[in-house]
Amino acid sequence: MPGAQRFLYLHGFGSGPQSKKGIAFAAHYAQRGVTVERLDLRVPSLEHLRLSAMIDVTRAAIGGPDDRAIVIGSSLGGLTAAWLAAREPRVVALVLLAPAFQLVARWRAMGLWDEWQRAGWRDIHDYTTGQPARVDFGFAEDALAIDAGFPDVRAPTLVLHGAADDVVPVAHSRAFAAGRANVRLVELADGHELVASLPQLLAESDAFLSRWL
Repeated sequence: MPGAQRFLYLHGFGSGPQSKKGIAFAAHYAQRGVTVERLDLRVPSLEHLRLSAMIDVTRAAIGGPDDRAIVIGSSLGGLTAAWLAAREPRVVALVLLAPAFQLVARWRAMGLWDEWQRAGWRDIHDYTTGQPARVDFGFAEDALAIDAGFPDVRAPTLVLHGAADDVVPVAHSRAFAAGRANVRLVELADGHELVASLPQLLAESDAFLSRWL
């Protein structure tokens, strides 16, 4: 018997399951009878966040060996989705929203790595609570062990990225899409958050995901 087909949404860095885009995707597809599971990737905690744990949680959410998943990921969630798909054939399609490709390389170029390593912590804004928070340097070390180059994603992939993104430059998504026939990149007149482009995000996702809906 064929397994289940799940739609999973992965939030970004410092965000959570109640993110605006996550709620918007879930509400939009609920109208079509599709449940989008908004995963909590603040694992094992926000302070001790680990990319490896985020990948493991998403893998477990797919289900059994015969189950399949369509994964929608925003920023760090997009990076998580891409690295999972490179390792996990049960991921059959990806929608990546401003995926945080080359995360560690960018931090090093910006000088964040050395400062973070010296302090042991990086101060961030927790978008779930609206309060200041911090993440330990172990997150950077863990990400470094995973995020080397671009993930070798073979599943059909839609990348939606703001041309004015000043957090994750669109050039990274261009480089990821170049030479990959399974990847379609759509550049939007927007920044990193992409909230202003929600109608276009949903319309592009509808067209791309039509065979799985």
